Amino acid sequence: MKPLYILALAAFLPLAAPAQEPITSGPVDAAGLSLDDFLWKKRPLVIFADSPADPSFDAQMRNLAENFGDLEQRDVIVITDTDPANPSEIRKALRPRGFSLVILDKDGRVTLRKPLPWSVREISRAIDKFPIRREEMLQRRPAGR
Repeated sequence: MKPLYILALAAFLPLAAPAQEPITSGPVDAAGLSLDDFLWKKRPLVIFADSPADPSFDAQMRNLAENFGDLEQRDVIVITDTDPANPSEIRKALRPRGFSLVILDKDGRVTLRKPLPWSVREISRAIDKFPIRREEMLQRRPAGR
């Protein structure tokens, strides 16, 4: 009888998978996404450009590819939007002009806007100064222990 329960449970397992949050290890396109999707879960790092061929966009994506692990440690999700002709909900909310790098904290507040590409090191240092990130670091490594 026990194998029958396991078989029945295994049959419903694929139905539970879509309810889980997708794990991404690279940039995702902004189409169909909302900033509310990431509230209190991830720190959106949104990269806007007027075209995927924009030299600043290309430089930023190369910078991120060099050391993406540091961003993952900080719960960052990289979102790209290179189509101003079909504005995504995120583009409408943040209203960028040309190339723009926008970092939001987990509470949904825009904490940083930059008109030029940044290195992962610069982005990581900026994020480490956010109040919510500082609380996270204190919880992981409290002082005096």
